[in-house]
Parts: sequence; C-alpha cells; structure tokens
Amino acid sequence: MRFVIPVLLVSLAAPAAAQPRAADPPRAAVAELVQLLSIPNVATDRTDIQRNAERLLAMFEQRGFTAGLVKTAHAPILLGELKGPAGAARTLTFYFHYDGQPVDPAEWSDSGPFQPIFRDAPLEAGGRVVRLPASGPIDRDWRLYARSASDDKGPIVAFLAALDAARAAGRPITSTIRVILEGDEEAGSPALGDVFRDEAARIRSDLAIIMDGPQHASGRPTFYFGARGIMSAELTVFGARHDLHSGNYGNWAPNPALALSRLLASMKDGHGHVLIQGFYDDVVPLTADERAAIAEIPDMDAAYMRRFGFAEPERPGERLEALHNLPTLNISGLASGTVGGQGRTIIPATATARMDLRFVKAIDPAKQFARLEAHVRAQGYHLIAGDAPTDQERAQFPKLARLVRIGGYPAGRTPLSDPTARAAVAAVAAVSGTTPVRLPTLGGSVPMYLFTDVLKVPTIGMPVVNFDNNQHGPNENLRLGQFFDAIRDLGAILTSPGLRPGPRLGRSRGPITPRRSLAGRAVRGRPVMRHKRDNGLTMPPG
Repeated sequence: MRFVIPVLLVSLAAPAAAQPRAADPPRAAVAELVQLLSIPNVATDRTDIQRNAERLLAMFEQRGFTAGLVKTAHAPILLGELKGPAGAARTLTFYFHYDGQPVDPAEWSDSGPFQPIFRDAPLEAGGRVVRLPASGPIDRDWRLYARSASDDKGPIVAFLAALDAARAAGRPITSTIRVILEGDEEAGSPALGDVFRDEAARIRSDLAIIMDGPQHASGRPTFYFGARGIMSAELTVFGARHDLHSGNYGNWAPNPALALSRLLASMKDGHGHVLIQGFYDDVVPLTADERAAIAEIPDMDAAYMRRFGFAEPERPGERLEALHNLPTLNISGLASGTVGGQGRTIIPATATARMDLRFVKAIDPAKQFARLEAHVRAQGYHLIAGDAPTDQERAQFPKLARLVRIGGYPAGRTPLSDPTARAAVAAVAAVSGTTPVRLPTLGGSVPMYLFTDVLKVPTIGMPVVNFDNNQHGPNENLRLGQFFDAIRDLGAILTSPGLRPGPRLGRSRGPITPRRSLAGRAVRGRPVMRHKRDNGLTMPPG
C-alpha cells in the first residue's frame, strides 16, 4: 500500500530568499554535484536510492522549497514547491530523475562509477585525469565522469545552482516553481502513474519542463516538444529439450539460434523499414510547423556517423530528427549457446532476443504489442503461455516461441505553438544569443504522457547535457561547459520577464485541509493546491 510521508513543517508562505551559497556559484555547483554523484544510485538498490532521496530533500529544503517524499512500493518520489512573488499567476513544474542505470565497475576506466573524476578531454580523445583547481577559471571542455553525471543528476544540480545564482544576483524568480524527482525512471517508472493521479494538485502547472535527454550535437540549446513512449519484450525460440551435440545431430535437429535470426530478419527490410503489418498505421503526420522546425535544425548526421564510427545509416536519405517521429523496433540483446573461450560445439536448446519498441503520439503500446504477436504467429510459430513448452506442445507444433511484454507507456507531445513553451524557448534564446533547436519529438523516452495526457499540462523537454555523454554505458560523463550553460539557461527561465506575474485567474489556492490516503485515512497538514491557468502570456521581444 502506498502512503505519503507528510511534508515537513515548513511555512506555506513564500520563503525568504536563501543567502548566496558561495562567491563562485559554478564552482560550488560542481562541488555539490561531485558529492551527489558519490552516492550510488542504481534503481534496484533501495538503500542507496533512499540515501539519494534524503540528500536531495535536504538540498531542495535548503533553497526554501516546501518539500516531502512520497513513499511508494518502489523508490520515493520527491515533490516540492517554491512560492513565487506575490501575485504570481503562473506555475512551472520541473521533472528530474535521480536513479541511474546498472553498472559494471570493471568496465569503467581509472575510477569506479561512483568515484567521480575529471578529465581534460573525452576519454576517447585521450583525456587525462586531472584535479579541479582550488581557484581560478574552470575549463569548459573538462568532463566529469561518474554514473548519472548527465542522466540525470547533473541537470538537478544545475537547476539548484541557477536558483542560487539568481538570488546572488538579486534577480527575482517570476513564477511559482514545483519539482518532481523520481527514483525509478531507469526501471520503467512503475509508481509514477499512481503518484500523478493521487498528487495531481501538487504537480499540475501551466508548463512542465522535463530535464532529461541529450542536447543536440550542434551545441545549441535544445528543447523537445514530444517524447517517444517505450515498451520492452523478450522473444524466445525453442528447439530440443536440452542442448545437443552439433556433430551427432547437426543437419537434423532444429537450431533455435538460426530460427530466431530468421524470425528477427522477417521484421525489417534492408533499409530499416519495419515489415510488421500495421506498424505505422497510427502515426500522426507532422504539422507544417513541426516540419519547418526540423528543417531549421543543423544537419549533424555526417558528424554523428564519424563520431560513432559507421559509414551509412539504417535508412539512407532520411535525417535523424525526422526519423524520431516514427515508431521503432530495436534488438537490444541476443542470447544463445556460448561464445568466447573454447565455446561449446552444440545445437542450443533456446535462443532469446531482448527487444525494445518505441512509440510516437497516438500509438497504443498494447495494440503495437498485439501486432508483434500477430507477426510471430504469421511466421508459423505457436506462442506458448508458460515458461517452457509442454510435452504436448513439443509433439504438436514444429515452431515454438514465447513472447513476453515488459512494461510500457505511450508517447506525449505538445504543439510547438503553445505560448508558455514559446516564452521559455525565447528566454533561453535571448540569454544564449543563439536560436535553440526545437525537436517535435525526442528520440528517447520519458514519461511525458503523464503530463500531457493525464494532467493535460503543456510539456516540453529541456536537455542540457552533451550528446556524447555515454549515458547508460560505462564512462558516463558531463562536459562542464554544458553544465555551466545549463545554469545560465535555467536562470533565464526562472527569472524571465516573459513568465512574469500577470492577472490571477480562476480559483485561489485552498487552505490546508485533510486529504484522504489510498486507505481512506485523513492525512493532515498537507496543502491542497487548486490548479489555475492563465493563457494570456506576455511574450518577450523577438
């Protein structure tokens, strides 16, 4: 059963501005990030995840947020609010996650994943391990290596540093700020949907900004207005009950590894087009504005291929940012028999593929999985219900497979014309002196749909980390220049005159009243925040 730890007793009145944390906010921010990265955060380690949540709670409270941890069956979720100035009519919600992908310390160079180190250049370019100088400027090209440096602790600390810098400079925050920090994003966000429904009044706002994902390779500030959904699946093909001698039974017994290879090959043609019937049927065409936004993005495909080391893309002639607006079918792992060392000369009993499917707006994950199932059956396979075929199934069906769906959520998207989103983009354009990249859809997946479809809140993403950050892999890193720019750009949004207080519309906030938990018991002392919206946004010049 999910219950809520009551928000700590902090006055609901607008908190007093915190004192500047240091004379050099970027240096202080780097030090604070190093400390946070030193706490292991693999999503499945609940003890470490709790340590991260408690540290982050203290960090946000230190900046004057009214905050608390929502206890779930999984990782705690941090919710917080920082009141804007008197008369602030607009509220912004920022989403982050504080968990990280699993790690194998043996794959990391010179240091473990939770022992942060600096390099003077990317590891692949021969970057040397260096120490942060005690004073003076910090080289923007230096990189900080640790798990979650980019995904997603770096953006969290950049956000807090932006608040610190604004206060130190005497620049007022122009909106009420809400935050939600999740500790299970890398595990598929199993508790987030319930929290969004139960705590909608504490999350809903006039604009949500998701702080996740890589910046465009051009180095320009980047915003995405949609994010793909995702679902994983495992497909196993069965042969004999156990491995067989490849000499005694080769050319006679069925080989699941070869059969699986053929089955997977039937799903895509040689140019990357998915052949599963109906796979693209529900795709919503891009609008003229969205096509124009893609055309304005610097074409970095050739640079990507040089950086990643291949000569031709899967779909030649179609640029990456356009393909982000189509669903995908990816094979992320294969397992059968043995490789390496001596190996074993066998016909394996099984072969398994791990797959991920990504969705764009209007594609139903359940419907797409049903199409995958139908395709497997159309290739002559009988899909079993259990973990292994029964004796009767083995005797009756020449082709046996098991297909298991793992998690999944749909895509979300906000129109490029949304006025509050446009104001945020304009604020960053003004402070950075460049035209931001506007992506109709992020290639990766974040649970944007909970904002756009469940809470009906316009939502954009603001990725602020370098594109070559090795997220999810060994030697994840954050370029410090991107980190410093993130502090600047977030500060522009938090203090933007385009998001300044306007006439208050709708109902006022309610008093502190009892609320009901899932068990029907009153939980006292928690604010009930009623949503208000003002679409009469004043845009900044240009």
